[in-house]
Amino acid sequence: MAMFDLPLAALHDYRPALDEPADFDAFWARTLTEAREHDLAASLTPYDALLPGVQVFDVRFRGYGGQPVAAWLILPTVRSGPVPCVVQFIGYGGGRGRPHEWLLWPAAGYAVLVMDSRGQGDGDTPDLAGDTTPHHSGLMTRGVLDPELYYYRRLFTDAVRAVDLAATLDDVDADRIVVAGASQGGGIAQAVAGLHRRVRAALIDVPFLTWFRRATEITDSYPYQEISVFLATNRDRIADVFATLGYFDGVHLAARGTAPALYSVGLMDDVCPPSTVFAAYNHYAGPKTIQVWPYNRHEGGGSQQAPVQLPWLRDQLT
Repeated sequence: MAMFDLPLAALHDYRPALDEPADFDAFWARTLTEAREHDLAASLTPYDALLPGVQVFDVRFRGYGGQPVAAWLILPTVRSGPVPCVVQFIGYGGGRGRPHEWLLWPAAGYAVLVMDSRGQGDGDTPDLAGDTTPHHSGLMTRGVLDPELYYYRRLFTDAVRAVDLAATLDDVDADRIVVAGASQGGGIAQAVAGLHRRVRAALIDVPFLTWFRRATEITDSYPYQEISVFLATNRDRIADVFATLGYFDGVHLAARGTAPALYSVGLMDDVCPPSTVFAAYNHYAGPKTIQVWPYNRHEGGGSQQAPVQLPWLRDQLT
């Protein structure tokens, strides 16, 4: 894949006009208020992962609608008091996985709370009551004709509640909570940074769920293609679909983020095109920096992104 999007100089200046719903803030205030009417009802069950350098807990808490959400809490075994916590979100189609996959942050001295994505992965968190089958695709259009019913209303709310949970944990420094993720996880981290004032810093890698309209117009890659296929069939519902997506668009949520943010982007990324990432980055309201990987696609910096994140995060949390 060659560089198919705008040149880098133009990307740094790319700041499309916001076209958000008039009741955007009221919608999210009501959604989160309703979710917080349910007690978190958190349970932390010790889990023997045969990893003596860390302490692992199998976590359950109440997310959207009081529905149960699974997570891993992984702490460094050696710690002198409450530690910063990275709340980690997952890419499209994936779930919380297994504890050994999430050792970077505990190795750096942080806790990590890895939130399962409802209806995705291996099925630890159902999306809707009675529907325990995990979905590999199709979630981009699940409920897309009504913002009240749209899938990402539930998932973003779960993510906000995950930060609420992290702030209650005895071993976590509630003033040093970080949100992180790549692709869908990056889009979720971006959303939570815009919705939760307790976030201290945000690691937003190659974010998905951002500038939907342009994404559907310039890439044939999935998952954005799920929306395009839906619209090709439902020709008379285009306005309805983008009216719903306006409540969940990362560009609108980024405009409300105030915590320092470290973004990353691949200039050959056909899954999350660079202009969609820069649209959100340029609107992000807080202090920000972006790591550009010129010859990479959706993998972005891959294993080389962590060496960029670690010193940046150390500086934010000191």
